[in-house]
Amino acid sequence: MDARIRGTVEEPRDLSWSRTVPRELVHRASVAEVLLTDVRRVDATRFVAAACWSRSHPTFPVDGHAVHHPLMVVETLRQLGIFIPLRYLGVPVDTRMLITDVFFTTEPGAQPQASHGATQVTCRVRVTGLRTGSDGATAGLRLHAELLAGGVVFARAGGGARFLSPERYAALRGPLVGTCQPPASAGLLRPDPARLGVPHARDVVIGCADDPGRAGGPGGDGRRHRDPKDVLVDAADPWHPFFFDHATDHVPGMVLLEAARQAAVLASDGTLSRPTGVRLTALRFTEFSPPARIVCVPHHRTCVFRFEQDGECPAFGVLHYQSPLRA
Repeated sequence: MDARIRGTVEEPRDLSWSRTVPRELVHRASVAEVLLTDVRRVDATRFVAAACWSRSHPTFPVDGHAVHHPLMVVETLRQLGIFIPLRYLGVPVDTRMLITDVFFTTEPGAQPQASHGATQVTCRVRVTGLRTGSDGATAGLRLHAELLAGGVVFARAGGGARFLSPERYAALRGPLVGTCQPPASAGLLRPDPARLGVPHARDVVIGCADDPGRAGGPGGDGRRHRDPKDVLVDAADPWHPFFFDHATDHVPGMVLLEAARQAAVLASDGTLSRPTGVRLTALRFTEFSPPARIVCVPHHRTCVFRFEQDGECPAFGVLHYQSPLRA
């Protein structure tokens, strides 16, 4: 059922980057993980927002590159997709948001260079496809955003989400509902963090059932063994401040995206590392156990991926790159 967006347009004012929005309104436990600093309504379907991307964020590279991780685009979109419904669309704060799909594209030549402290990001946001359930409550929407730095658009992102009451979420999840202790690592072999393009060992979110860097097979030809069927979702740090900011009963979407990116690095033998675009579709929950397998098929400047778990495909997507020869 379609719905009209409720509420009134706010008086025009400048955006502020002085303090974060309340962490509860973006479903974050740590204030340090809140990116949004201000959101205001322009008209019935449009909003503008301010976000602050800090150099101290766990995803920021430590190898001298002054460019933020592409996942910052997705995390900004995720926080907008929670804040706007809670603040402007009458969605209760205890509502569970389920991402149905997410995508982004970036302009490599327009990426903001992180200077001192943080990058001030402006977001132009549009809400479409707002739906209500039989009880009149907001049931879903689509969000489209442009991200700018210094007045220049450097990324576009969007996606869809469903909203469930705590009761409906509990009925959907059954015995798996509720928060849980972070899962213990499956004890798989870890690829080298530097090879995956991450700063620390704790940032690795995949494991390999066989050594991804050992010498080749029976022929002893020295080629790297990198069978993508051997790559599984297995976070090295189940208390990671970004990927596991709060307890959850399923694998977070951000972990799936980073796991796909890291698996693509292995599948392409390192030639595909920093994506300029991503599209992920989530068909169902990806569970912690058994670890989901990641199947990647690189082809020139793209890498198609899917997750496999218990004979089903809970999520799939595609990564795009500027060049197959650049990390």
